[in-house]
Amino acid sequence: MALPRREERIRRITWIGLVVNLGLSALKFAAGTLGHSRAVLADAVHSLSDCVTDAAVLVGTRFWSRPSDSDHPYGHGRIETVVTVGLGLSLAGVGLGIGYDAIVSLRERHATRPGVVALVAALVSIVAKEVLYRWTIRVGRQVHSSAVVANAWHHRSDALSSIPAVLAVGGAIVLPAWSFLDHVGAVAVCLLIVQAAYKIVRPAVGQLIDQGLPASEVAGILEAVRGCKGVEGPHDLRTRYTGSGVALDLHVEVDPTLTVVQGHDIAEDVRRTIFELFPDVIDVVVHVDPLGVADETLHPNARAITLEGGSGHREGEGSA
Repeated sequence: MALPRREERIRRITWIGLVVNLGLSALKFAAGTLGHSRAVLADAVHSLSDCVTDAAVLVGTRFWSRPSDSDHPYGHGRIETVVTVGLGLSLAGVGLGIGYDAIVSLRERHATRPGVVALVAALVSIVAKEVLYRWTIRVGRQVHSSAVVANAWHHRSDALSSIPAVLAVGGAIVLPAWSFLDHVGAVAVCLLIVQAAYKIVRPAVGQLIDQGLPASEVAGILEAVRGCKGVEGPHDLRTRYTGSGVALDLHVEVDPTLTVVQGHDIAEDVRRTIFELFPDVIDVVVHVDPLGVADETLHPNARAITLEGGSGHREGEGSA
């Protein structure tokens, strides 16, 4: 997918989320006030906090979509990873805050029985945020954006946090003595949100410390390279993430009697093959080694004649 189209989709779904969050916040503030529901008012604050994460994605995408330059030869893709870590940590903070508030206020009771308007607002929030979550995470997965996926989980956390509000309001309307369900449900929601945050932050941190591709994907790349004409043996494949893309370098052994031009052509063929078969790869460097480079008895000077046969970014894209 071309970079401008990718960023356009990210911005559009994030703007939609921002508008929905603002609307739900206003709805729940009004309903919580008119319906005398502290739980719904707290849920309104949570929806408002989601606007901050939407803004973070909108601002971040303007930076991580920039093409590579002299100061950032691999592009600005790591900014997306940093934003993802920030969103994951803020999601964990929201979850822990919900759990803490539920525990410290366990003995509190509603001074005034909540009204039906508060219950309706909480139910509307659950449906709207679940729809927004599914829409956002589908877009995030299609464009391979960890930041959008993390933001989608923020939407779901808002939907989950509305469940205790529904239990609290509904239980208080039917049986005021059941208001403790609000706190029990909030603790359960806290655990679910923290687990989601962990699943977001862990791979993002791995990318920041240059974690490579899974072994199965590395094996697939090597198998594809072995099928290239003139390649005798690919080895020393190294990979690392650059935002939503992957940069890699590898060595390929070729017939030592080939000319430099022929070796270069083989390296270019390897590079084109990788780009065609692995769309997430945005940068490839191919080092050409004479066959038997590891056997110094056959080639005493082999390690001194390694060539850089081909390198470069995917055409039409920056390293984002």
